Amino acid sequence: MRQTARMLRVGLTGGIGSGKSTVARRLVEHGAVLVDADQLAREVVEPGTDGLAEIVAAFGADVLTADGGLDRPALAARVFADDAARATLNAIVHPRVGARAQELIAAAPPDAIVVHDVPLLVENDLAPAYHLVVVVHADTELRVSRLTALRGSTEQDARARIAAQADDARRRAVADVWLDNSGSIDQVLAEVDALWVDRLVPYEANVRLRRYTPTPPRVVTADPTWPEQARRLAARVRAAAGPSGLRVDHVGSTSVPGLAAKDVIDLQLTVASLAEADALAEPLAEAGFPLVPELDRDDPQAIDPDPEHWRKRLHCGADPGRRVNLHVRVQGSPGWRSALLFRDWLRAEPRARADYQRLKTELARVHAGDDTTAHYTEAKKPWFDEWLPRAEQWAARTGWAPAD
Repeated sequence: MRQTARMLRVGLTGGIGSGKSTVARRLVEHGAVLVDADQLAREVVEPGTDGLAEIVAAFGADVLTADGGLDRPALAARVFADDAARATLNAIVHPRVGARAQELIAAAPPDAIVVHDVPLLVENDLAPAYHLVVVVHADTELRVSRLTALRGSTEQDARARIAAQADDARRRAVADVWLDNSGSIDQVLAEVDALWVDRLVPYEANVRLRRYTPTPPRVVTADPTWPEQARRLAARVRAAAGPSGLRVDHVGSTSVPGLAAKDVIDLQLTVASLAEADALAEPLAEAGFPLVPELDRDDPQAIDPDPEHWRKRLHCGADPGRRVNLHVRVQGSPGWRSALLFRDWLRAEPRARADYQRLKTELARVHAGDDTTAHYTEAKKPWFDEWLPRAEQWAARTGWAPAD
């Protein structure tokens, strides 16, 4: 999905029977523009459409009702137990639904929060196209109960439909927001209300105004989900950068397992030149990573005769619910190499990791009242001056080189 406007794009998904429609309706009540893939899937195969004609050509006239419409139960019976048949149907319907969804998204106001309700978002690898992915979850047995009681499905059919979709592990891997709808409707609606007010509304404004929220220097216990979060964010960066993005790496303290850190995901986007980095400023901003023009340089070491080698472009995440620093650096430059070396060295050296954690914790305490990390970051420089030569010695001893 090509990014064409400044509106916030939210991907909404969940397994059949999870209650995704309940969440979608609540978001619409708040003012979201809903693009419903299921509704579009019905529209593109209405009588007289080329979509319906192609389905008949592929599956025969017995998938039509007496009045010439699509007999959905008959078609479902054909495809849900047959992977090849389901793939044929998807190849007919999905491109038409995608094209129509693009039209509707492009027509939304520039300050809209567009919620794209896509049941197969995970299965079709669409997550990187959105600023945020919301997954609605419910326990399997509850979903079966809902399908049999509310939709008239047999238990066997309900379980077959559930099994044909992505499992919870795959959905969790793409979920920026996980809404558990296994409890009462009031509980999930309260979560949706909070999501709208606390995250979606300010996120939309940040994307539109090209701004981000500064991060205070608060160090927290290591979060084991940081790498998974980084993978989701890196996929968005890759989608926005296209071929100009040579690689995206998770760097910084959150990339070191077990290391206490500020709850900020640092990513490094590798490009061939600063001209390429500048050309990506707008696509990255559209994807939710606005440029911070005043912070375009790493701190060069005193021995470097050419501080221009340390030039970079810094983008920060616009999502108020997930702080991100995106460093865009030229492949092979000193700053690019140092980011990868420092990460790998800390991963390999427990003593250095423990010493760095003690420093970070103490400086976070000293600067606890600061609104930004500027003074906290400045205070760490002497430690880097002392330890970077040791990291270089480790690299020479181990034959370290940036991994592909």
